[in-house]
Amino acid sequence: MRIIDAKFLQSAQSVEDSPPPNVAEVAFLGRSNVGKSSLLNTLTNRNGLAKSSSTPGKTQLINYFEIKFKTENEETPHLFARFVDLPGFGYAKVAKSLKAQWNRNLTGYLELRPNLQIFVHLIDARHPELEIDKNVDEFLKDIKRGDQIIVHAFTKTDKLKQNELAQLRRVYPEGIFISNLKKRGIIDLQNKITGYLFGNQIL
Repeated sequence: MRIIDAKFLQSAQSVEDSPPPNVAEVAFLGRSNVGKSSLLNTLTNRNGLAKSSSTPGKTQLINYFEIKFKTENEETPHLFARFVDLPGFGYAKVAKSLKAQWNRNLTGYLELRPNLQIFVHLIDARHPELEIDKNVDEFLKDIKRGDQIIVHAFTKTDKLKQNELAQLRRVYPEGIFISNLKKRGIIDLQNKITGYLFGNQIL
């Protein structure tokens, strides 16, 4: 199965003004500057689909993208899902009142969205043990339903030495190891997503 089309659908401030929950969703979340927008663009092969900001923490909206997949089944040649780009966490220069509202909207989406199937937690491969990522991971494990999975995707692996990458793989054997620069791990992540959402309909 492969992505044949991807387009921006809409932005929302919270789960209340989000699109109808009628399509399976994959949420991408991670610290500011972890490479989330770059990954979404590479994963969908659409440069500029997800806009990145030079100011960490500037994006405060939940951004929805409609993704079309091609299958080998002639009866259902196309399948659809949504990729959801969530505001980065770990930002610094945000007013406390705004940060509190932002946190409520973000956790509200993660906890209440009934069609959310996959959490893709992006982690900077150079800093895999940060407390904030551990806290997010615990939060996701606490709220995860039985029909949801958490995927740990380690970004910027091209910045690691070979022995550092090998060690990371040993510590996180279920992780996916990504380099946008070298296009490493992109197919692995796409296969993980499509395999869980669509099962044996993979091309």
